[in-house]
Amino acid sequence: MSDGYEHALDSAEGRRTALYSVLGQVPPGKVVSYGQLAELAGLGRAARWVGRTLGQLPADTRLPWHRVLGAGGRLSLALGTPSGDEQRARLRAEGVNVSNNRVDMTRHGWRPMEHSG
Repeated sequence: MSDGYEHALDSAEGRRTALYSVLGQVPPGKVVSYGQLAELAGLGRAARWVGRTLGQLPADTRLPWHRVLGAGGRLSLALGTPSGDEQRARLRAEGVNVSNNRVDMTRHGWRPMEHSG
């Protein structure tokens, strides 16, 4: 990574930009955890920050926020809430099986580095 990129992560805007850039790459039918998303964006162990930041997205965002889950594939948005119900509906529409408030991460987890050399 270049020095410029490292310094960009020092600002809140730079951190958000890095986060949104990685989130935008998560393909339909795949999911990531808050912690994994933070790590992929170069933000270290900032899972809670990722959750707070995604919670502030505008309602009309095109970012696939619904593909971000809690540790172990747990859905952290409560069933019966507008955002929780929307997340479940969007995941199911993409072929992601939600069972007992969880998604099978071995089956649906996004692993972008698998094929890189």
